[in-house]
Amino acid sequence: MSQKNETPVLIVALLITAGLIGGGFWWFTQKSGINLSQVINNSSPSPTNHQPSTPAPSNDNQPDSTLPTNSDRNFASVQNVPRGLFNYGGSTSWAPIRLSVDSAIQAARPEFRLRYVTPTGEAPGSSTGIRMLIEGKLDFAQSSRSLRDDELSRAAARGFKLQQTPIAIDGLAVAVNPNLNISGLTIDQLRSIYTGQVNNWQQLGGANLAIQPFSRPINDGGTVELFVQDVLGGQKFAANVQFVATTTQALQRIASSPGGIYYASAPEVVPQCTIKALPLGRKANELVAPYREPFVPLSQCPSQRNQLNTEAFQSGAYPITRNLFAIVKQNGQREQMAGEAYVNFILSSQGQELIGRSGFVPIR
Repeated sequence: MSQKNETPVLIVALLITAGLIGGGFWWFTQKSGINLSQVINNSSPSPTNHQPSTPAPSNDNQPDSTLPTNSDRNFASVQNVPRGLFNYGGSTSWAPIRLSVDSAIQAARPEFRLRYVTPTGEAPGSSTGIRMLIEGKLDFAQSSRSLRDDELSRAAARGFKLQQTPIAIDGLAVAVNPNLNISGLTIDQLRSIYTGQVNNWQQLGGANLAIQPFSRPINDGGTVELFVQDVLGGQKFAANVQFVATTTQALQRIASSPGGIYYASAPEVVPQCTIKALPLGRKANELVAPYREPFVPLSQCPSQRNQLNTEAFQSGAYPITRNLFAIVKQNGQREQMAGEAYVNFILSSQGQELIGRSGFVPIR
């Protein structure tokens, strides 16, 4: 065959060979599930594998963080967890979470050690925790209320911002003596009790019995601040309100006071054996129990306990609900890394499951 005739044959052969190679490569990538562009992109090193991501800008007027699209299933899969001992503190309503969730985090990730710090000379609470965070005494804080403008301003004066992330839904429950025969209270009636307009249970359909309201002091934490703001409408407590240092002490007083009444975080009240929680409503015909009905008689406690009415809290049917927040310092340093790791632990599937077991309603 002449050279002139061989040229077209060679060209055809090359085209057939290229087609076979290309077709084979296409078949291999389709069957194996390999994404060529992903392989190319992943060949470049990513800085987020070795250091925390740069914090997103925060708006002082809108401090809530957007819930991260955290796909972590358990504590072991959470990334960017710093090593060391980290101080935290704040809301007393978080006590069940510290007991179950935080202890599980440390068991799974012993390199991330947590130490709860109690303030010196004052009661622990959301306000003291946030203040200690701003002053550099804590690495992150736990709060049962959202950040206030003055707290954001104080943080800004020190050169950083604060970010709050909702991690659970909570509600306030009202506790009374178990022998008190009353079906429930409206928010207006509850306000009337704590502002002194009503001082006998007979005025609310109960027995001729003096009402003895209890509360923690106004500056003790987010729970009291929420009650004053959302229930009392900013009014002052009546002179007959007795202040107690802790919820434990208050519930003990309620158990021995026939006309006693107290309010606290629902998980601290609903399962108790020596008091009962009252249904609340915006109107008299809209009373909603903070516990799952039917009510478990206290005579069956502690073998059986009343459980939180999570559906009413999630839907907003229960009249006094709130979010719990993790407060993280946005300074690009060790504190921020610790706070963000803690948030990721809490918002993981394992963390949210444990939140539910602690008596709170998971946020996601």
